Amino acid sequence: MPAKDIFHDAVRKGLEKEGWVITDDPLRIEVGDVEMYIDLGGEEILAAERTGEKIAVEIKSFTGTSNISQFHTAVGQFFNYRFALEQKESERVLYLAVPLGVYHAFFQLQFIKTVVEHYQLKIIVYDPIQEAILEWKN
Repeated sequence: MPAKDIFHDAVRKGLEKEGWVITDDPLRIEVGDVEMYIDLGGEEILAAERTGEKIAVEIKSFTGTSNISQFHTAVGQFFNYRFALEQKESERVLYLAVPLGVYHAFFQLQFIKTVVEHYQLKIIVYDPIQEAILEWKN
């Protein structure tokens, strides 16, 4: 199994504060002969008359020396995971979780904004200190 991201627990706690039940930590998916692990799988418990919404969350900290390099890796993982989910768990919506500071600095660069929009990446903005989810970007 892969190592957890440095802010894994902060994102998990933030999701739980919003009423999400974490069903998988990590979410294991196998397509063909390839096994993958998405950081979290969750399900929101809604009112009895509504069905639950299911998500998968890939958590990134962007604490390395090159944000663009980490972005390339994150986008590649996102594409692979989204494709795998379409094959095996199509009811799950995949999100990329990024910390607040990185979102406001790096994710506001025009190239990054264009990539996110063009490839329809869904983003969760989180505060690692407050262990809170701040924004859902669909």
